[in-house]
Amino acid sequence: MATKKSSPTPEEAYEERRRRVVNRMKRARGQLDAVIRAFEAGENCRDVTTQLAAVSKALDKASYAMIYMIMNDCVGVENGEEVDRFVPKEEEIEKLFLMLA
Repeated sequence: MATKKSSPTPEEAYEERRRRVVNRMKRARGQLDAVIRAFEAGENCRDVTTQLAAVSKALDKASYAMIYMIMNDCVGVENGEEVDRFVPKEEEIEKLFLMLA
């Protein structure tokens, strides 16, 4: 008989999401290092540009995931009920998103 796996605690779920975002940023850093080496080596500019676009997209995804975590962290759960812990101002959310534009 298989044992039932328990759901992660909110803290464990948050840490898992944070770990995934950090891994995404580290992959982007590795991609950027490769772009720099390719550019320094004088590789084909189209290939370098394609690689740079991939780095940019990876960083965008990581940024959006971070903003999601920030917004998600604004709502807590107590006794199975969602409760507002901190509600960011609309201007704060807009500023975060516009910083990525």
